[in-house]
Amino acid sequence: MSIWSRIADALSALTSGEGLSAVFDRLRTSPDKSVAFTIAVIALGAKMAKADGHVTRDEVTAFREVFHIAPEDEPKAARVFNLARQDVTGFDDYARRIKAMYAQDDAPLCDLMEGLFHIALADGEYHPNENIFLEEVAGIFGFSHQRFTRIRSQFVPDADRDPYDVLGVPTGADMAAVRKAWRRLVRESHPDQLRARGVPEEAVKLAEARLIAVNKAWEQINAARSNHDDFTPA
Repeated sequence: MSIWSRIADALSALTSGEGLSAVFDRLRTSPDKSVAFTIAVIALGAKMAKADGHVTRDEVTAFREVFHIAPEDEPKAARVFNLARQDVTGFDDYARRIKAMYAQDDAPLCDLMEGLFHIALADGEYHPNENIFLEEVAGIFGFSHQRFTRIRSQFVPDADRDPYDVLGVPTGADMAAVRKAWRRLVRESHPDQLRARGVPEEAVKLAEARLIAVNKAWEQINAARSNHDDFTPA
């Protein structure tokens, strides 16, 4: 059964008057959290798409890019998107329910944030209201400002990309620590690791931007250290 069929089953279980947020409570203890993860990205993405005042065709297309939605599954994905847009439940309630679902395992929440950034940048513009939205969601998830900035730097062209910050190590950390952080982040970006965290097969693409940023940060630090060593007196 495809992820979209499982999502359709989850939505069909809603009783009259229940909103989309009720789905998260029912899936909270489910061993298969990929359904909840997918609904969360679409639901929060739909709320965020309104943050800049309008929903563009590019933002809708971004869902297809993240999840590789087959034509026959588009009506099911569209139903989730429309339910979220029409639901009176605030985005903060969605975010809290998702945070509760993953408890102390915040790696899937980081994956989810990256999916939202992908959607936010789909129209080629990062609107100030989208930044406010995403920063508030990150705060509900328990992310520090530094961690939010690090995720943002992977996607927003004009964001300050301090390579040490991207790797999550202190500026000037020794190369052994830098290398260890780089290898850990590369390992965590592997598709098998994402699947283990409950990210559906359709959304493994989420790690691509992270991996590009992580490798670039490593290259920048490595090159800077090499150049410094070349000019350091013996």
